[in-house]
Amino acid sequence: MALPPQSRSDKLAQRDAAQQDVFLREVDEAVRQDEMFTLFQRYGKPAIAVVVVGLLALAGYLWWDHSSKQSAGEVGEQFTVALDKLDARNLPAADKELVTVEQKGGDGSAAAAKLLRAGIALEQNKQAEAAKLFAEVAADGDAPQPFRDLATIREVSINFDTLPPQQVLDRLKPLATPGNPWFGNAGELVGIAYMKQNRNDLAGPLFAAISRDKDVPDSLKRRTRQLAGLLGVDAIDDVAKAASGDAPEPAAQ
Repeated sequence: MALPPQSRSDKLAQRDAAQQDVFLREVDEAVRQDEMFTLFQRYGKPAIAVVVVGLLALAGYLWWDHSSKQSAGEVGEQFTVALDKLDARNLPAADKELVTVEQKGGDGSAAAAKLLRAGIALEQNKQAEAAKLFAEVAADGDAPQPFRDLATIREVSINFDTLPPQQVLDRLKPLATPGNPWFGNAGELVGIAYMKQNRNDLAGPLFAAISRDKDVPDSLKRRTRQLAGLLGVDAIDDVAKAASGDAPEPAAQ
């Protein structure tokens, strides 16, 4: 006996459900990737050079304030050796040099070295080791705050699938605010955590706000704009409300 034909609404519902399932899987995969070191994998030496120069600029300033000229020179030389080995893709040797920088450098250079070591661990598929190093920087009260914030996001990103959604919110929500340098990266993870809690009324406006932020990378803008649309939020019209903080606060857990 022939099955009755599906109604148009049933077909549309099935199509939308399939699209959302595929897209969420893509988002989940993107969340797992460590963005800084994905750049290294995709673009090689130029990308790692840009990342390292930024880290070293801040680290250099901090160790200059807290170390003698002699010790700063030694640490700087050690960093140079480590970068040369990174450039040559000799990751174990680079890691060894960075351990020395951790031991001899000031607060900033030690934190920068540990961040790079965490990136090396990710390159070697040592997820647990990378998460541990990021966690150490995040918990280091003497490390520069930008380094601690970056480490927090990277640690949560690695462990995202195993963390309770509320723990993700507790750790990243302070960074997931418009104007914060980490708004896009932290906000995407916070939005996914909201979705896991079935709180799409919070996730949708947040994704819309990220998609309209001028400082967010285009790839993240596109992803969050699609997510906002899947959740029924107009990424154009609703972004002002989301960015102004009018979205409802989470219920007490």
